[in-house]
Amino acid sequence: MAMINLDGRQVELNPEGFLVDPGVWNDDLALALARQEEGLPALDEQHWAVIRFIRQYYLENQAAPMVRLICKTTGLPLKRIYELFPSGPAKGACKLAGLPKPDGCV
Repeated sequence: MAMINLDGRQVELNPEGFLVDPGVWNDDLALALARQEEGLPALDEQHWAVIRFIRQYYLENQAAPMVRLICKTTGLPLKRIYELFPSGPAKGACKLAGLPKPDGCV
């Protein structure tokens, strides 16, 4: 298993870089994942809008939201979502939101 170091604490990741335990997620961990797993040096307000929506949706529905719903809710076009999360909304954004790997995600 892969690990990420967060303030001296080791957090376990699966082989694709998703959290093994989504319950340990927090903003600092999202930033660390962004840097280490997605190559993003920082997260701006648009990143956080997507991450927070995905996270809240998951907590309420136990599933990742459809990409259309992410776009509709955040007001960001799909092209912009891919600019923010180059590995895509299913892989990159869900990973940073602390979700398990979504079904159908390659």
